Amino acid sequence: MKFVKMQGCGNDYIYTHETTGLPEDKSTLVRKLCDRHFGIGADGVIFLHENNDAAADFEMEIYNADGSYAEMCGNGILCVGRYVYEQGLTDKRELKIASGRVVRKVWLYPDSNSTVRVNMGKPQLACERIPVLFSKKRMIGETVTVDGRQYNMTCVNMGNPHAVVLMNRERLMKEHVKGEPLITKRTLLSYLPYDLAREGAAIERSSMFPERTNVEFACPVDEHNIIMRVWERGSGETCACGTGSCAAVMACIINGLTKNTVTVTLLGGTLYVEWDADSEEMYLTGPADTVYAGEVRISEFL
Repeated sequence: MKFVKMQGCGNDYIYTHETTGLPEDKSTLVRKLCDRHFGIGADGVIFLHENNDAAADFEMEIYNADGSYAEMCGNGILCVGRYVYEQGLTDKRELKIASGRVVRKVWLYPDSNSTVRVNMGKPQLACERIPVLFSKKRMIGETVTVDGRQYNMTCVNMGNPHAVVLMNRERLMKEHVKGEPLITKRTLLSYLPYDLAREGAAIERSSMFPERTNVEFACPVDEHNIIMRVWERGSGETCACGTGSCAAVMACIINGLTKNTVTVTLLGGTLYVEWDADSEEMYLTGPADTVYAGEVRISEFL
């Protein structure tokens, strides 16, 4: 199987459109391919299928590193846009790509540092759509307790479920070294006071979330900037998350913390999110970079 490894802000996936002969249940194959010691190493695998109808040009089949199926991946769809163009599967600069029964529009800017833009659709806030088991119709700025710890949480579905934990900026400033810029990787690693491995996993698998959830620990720095660390369902902490960035921005907007155009700084880089209040649709813009191409013998991973 020929493949290309790509990344958007360090959120890396294995991409291939050579799907003939692959097992129907791809979970074992995906887990072994994503192993960073004995496989290629990635946050997941995305299999591409060409569509023969007018609904979409291509369809994404997304799997997390643990072999579980994922409905949507923001950085993944950005990279898919570049992948199909560079592989000669299309010469279009505007594409329709399906994932999890939803079709998204993607715009390519190959002459602008490999930047890609995607319409991520309308954020869903109803608890039943996320899904999250909660006493109210929506979970917005609610104090919830998970594993003995309290969190200010807002839940959003961006094609997949997200629990956004909003950190108080004043609390961050108390722990931050004075004179040091807030928007740095050091700040993200040192001053967002969360034990990602423990707390992210606890929230992901909380009984509140029947289908598990992605978790974002986000802090609004000002009206147009947030910093964030991500715990992805089925993958653990990742360098970035496109759907998570959109969810975090929606959480900040609805809690009155940011405007509608926000720069999201993550461990792996920067993503740009815009919310159109009239259409209620979210747009994600970011890089899509090729790491390398290769070929694997599938039988050795089964």
